[in-house]
Amino acid sequence: MTRPLVGIIGNHHLIDGSYQVHAGGAMNSEAVACVADCIPCLIPADPKFVSVAELLQVYDGFLLTGGRPNVHPEEYGESPTEAHGAFDRARDAITLPLIRACVERGQPFFGVCRGFQEVNVAMGGSLYPEIRDLPGRMNHRMPPDGTIEEKFALRHMVTFNEGGPFHQLLGATEVMTNTLHGQGIKVAGRDIVIDGLAPDGTPEALYVKDAPGFTLSVQWHPEYKAAEDPTSRPLFTAFGQAVRDFAATRGK
Repeated sequence: MTRPLVGIIGNHHLIDGSYQVHAGGAMNSEAVACVADCIPCLIPADPKFVSVAELLQVYDGFLLTGGRPNVHPEEYGESPTEAHGAFDRARDAITLPLIRACVERGQPFFGVCRGFQEVNVAMGGSLYPEIRDLPGRMNHRMPPDGTIEEKFALRHMVTFNEGGPFHQLLGATEVMTNTLHGQGIKVAGRDIVIDGLAPDGTPEALYVKDAPGFTLSVQWHPEYKAAEDPTSRPLFTAFGQAVRDFAATRGK
């Protein structure tokens, strides 16, 4: 049986400051292929090249990746400031309606970092431009120096709601995670359930209430060494099973 297809949302990127590409981290493809056991396919997230309707038809599930550009604040009714950082409006135009369509159809997606924030915005929520500027919050950003191993090292605890889907899936109410983000949820969107928090109260895990499909999303980066990490592996395994189940319902 052919493995189902997972569309991995790509980010616009410039190589050497001039050559335009749509990029995705190899660790995303590795997690999808080797842990979720699906075929990873990089999507050029730009409405000039693809439509939401086409993506829903072609792919069985979606990995909403992290990325340096942030969701444009106009998508949640605010004006951009320097603190909001860089943007990728083409990605916004694809992912936000894609998320809403997946929720309605029961088509699985797994949101990671920016993808976690996109799910909240797609459902009508808002974001803080810079978590570390809020009173009592820690710096959740990637360390500026060091090796990849040091940047993705486990840095803080996430506590899940007892009996919630993350607790049930991972078998624990507390896990250690990495942290590489500047923004975070301000107001939760419609039907967004915050199911995990960092020690400073920053939302770190969510799902969409009563959605018929897989909607688990996390603020950290479980794709890093997903096959080895005891928290990451069950998340990608469960996502892969949800993708296979959805593919089976439409005879793929």
